[in-house]
Amino acid sequence: MNLLITGGTGFIGSHTCLLLLAQGYDLVIFDSFVNSSAKVLDRLGIILKFNNDYLFKRITLIRGDIRDKKKLIELFSSFESKGKSINGVLHFAGLKSVSDSVINPLEYWDVNLSGTKNLLQVMNQFNCKIFVFSSSATIYAPKLNGYINEEHEINPMNPYGRTKAAVEYLLADLYSSDNTWSIASLRYFNPVGAHHSGMIGEDPFGIPNNLFPFISQVAAGRLDKLRIYGSNWPTFDGTGVRDYVHVIDLADGHICALNYLLNNKVRNFIKLNLGSGKGYSVLEVINTYSNVIGRSIPYEIVDRRLGDNAFSVADPSLAKDILGWETKKSLIDMCKDSWNWQKNNPQGYS
Repeated sequence: MNLLITGGTGFIGSHTCLLLLAQGYDLVIFDSFVNSSAKVLDRLGIILKFNNDYLFKRITLIRGDIRDKKKLIELFSSFESKGKSINGVLHFAGLKSVSDSVINPLEYWDVNLSGTKNLLQVMNQFNCKIFVFSSSATIYAPKLNGYINEEHEINPMNPYGRTKAAVEYLLADLYSSDNTWSIASLRYFNPVGAHHSGMIGEDPFGIPNNLFPFISQVAAGRLDKLRIYGSNWPTFDGTGVRDYVHVIDLADGHICALNYLLNNKVRNFIKLNLGSGKGYSVLEVINTYSNVIGRSIPYEIVDRRLGDNAFSVADPSLAKDILGWETKKSLIDMCKDSWNWQKNNPQGYS
């Protein structure tokens, strides 16, 4: 079975590709490498103990931008010309920084919405109608306490979240117009950690926007200190509370969603939270990480960032009910694996 993985060399995409390859799927990875590295593929081969010939028999790599509709058509046509087909798509490609989206909203709308529309149009043209979408918990309205379930109000507070919500509305309209589609929209909370081997992990370009890579780069000496964005949030210690989910758990959630769509005879559009159901403050994460590495993490308190909110924790019960999925990794696991990746790759994939 051939699967198209857009953004397959990125943080979440690469870990999902690892599990898909292990389960026997053949992959077409379509990536622009704007915020990722092709070196990921060699690392996947090492982890799986595939030699290069076998690895690239299982993986087809295409450098491309999802805004390039012509290239997407060429991809699908090339399979059709060989009497093959793309059986489903896992869509990770997109821009993902909340703070950057506030500065560059046009770019975010262009890539995340227009690019996804292109992809769906080409899929429709070639009758490929299995689609797993990388959505986000940023689509939800802020909630000061309590768990967020899938019925919570959709009211994103930043352009990034609005692009994800817009794609979900597009998918709802698409499914309403043609219920031969099978779609899963997976609303991530905060993906962190790395593969336990330390071979693949999160390697953002420039100064990280997310907490874990920021902490790990400070711990490794690449940055001098961590910035905590606000200490006066309405939380128990004044810092933001988030639901962190290990990237391997998250990748497993994609496999569960894909298998659900492939094996369920009734076509469907499911929207599911992928989170742990546990909230940790920024200070709690820093303290846990410090305990793991055996030394303190220097930090400073700075002003709040535009687009942030105080509290975001999932109610993941629907994913458990529908997919049988739940997280297995603890906060300590997340910190250990994050640090193992960073200390073994102090300059990332460079």
